[in-house]
Amino acid sequence: MQKQQGFTLIELVVVIIILGILAVTAAPKFINLQGDARVSTLQGIKAAIQGANTLVYSKAALAGEEKQAATDINIGTGQNIDIVYGYIAATSDAIVEATDISLTEWTLVEATGEVKISQNGAPDTCYFIYKAAEDEGKLPTYSYDLPAGAAKAFPEPEDC
Repeated sequence: MQKQQGFTLIELVVVIIILGILAVTAAPKFINLQGDARVSTLQGIKAAIQGANTLVYSKAALAGEEKQAATDINIGTGQNIDIVYGYIAATSDAIVEATDISLTEWTLVEATGEVKISQNGAPDTCYFIYKAAEDEGKLPTYSYDLPAGAAKAFPEPEDC
């Protein structure tokens, strides 16, 4: 008979315990699910605003109002939406009316010509800025500026 070689039960248990300890201590450092979820949610709101802007611009173009610096238009929601060069104006009222987002879940802070959009309860560095179109033929912009002044295209999971 040949003698079989292999791992003993104790050796296997020790390896499993070591892997479990590593998973508990190291995994949270590499997996930031909450930050990823917040960034994805921000990207969803950004996409909702972009989609609404497409529809609003189409409606403004059909009405011949896409070249006006400031006006309003009815998109079928029962209320008029303020527009700038055919796109949604940078006001919280216009964004809420066009996208139907809930102010219980989102914070919209207005400044001159822009709105800072963030999720309630998110860190201060987890937001994006919507700026209205600045001239005829220009698109609205969606940006993210770190408080230190360095610009990024959009927040990273570690920012959220």
